[in-house]
Amino acid sequence: MAPRRPRDIDAELRALQDKAKLLRTKQKAQLGELLLATGAADVLDPDALAGLLLHGLEQAKANPKAAESWRQRGEAFFRRAGSGKAAAADAGAAPADPADAARLAAE
Repeated sequence: MAPRRPRDIDAELRALQDKAKLLRTKQKAQLGELLLATGAADVLDPDALAGLLLHGLEQAKANPKAAESWRQRGEAFFRRAGSGKAAAADAGAAPADPADAARLAAE
């Protein structure tokens, strides 16, 4: 029986760090694509988007049912977008009024 080869922990750690960096980069790109697909990037400035997300996080902590409702709505959005329809033409596209966007986040 051949002796075991020692593991190169440093190389494994570097590989995991590289993979984590790649996943973070991919996640950032997907978030940008999501902002564009929903039309939010066209309607809200970055400060308003950040505020909307922070408000949503607070709401999700206070009311998990709201977060589940948002998840279902998001799932429906992706199903519509994946069916070949233009996401911006859907009734569920981002509201034109930022106040409506904030109201939807509060739901």
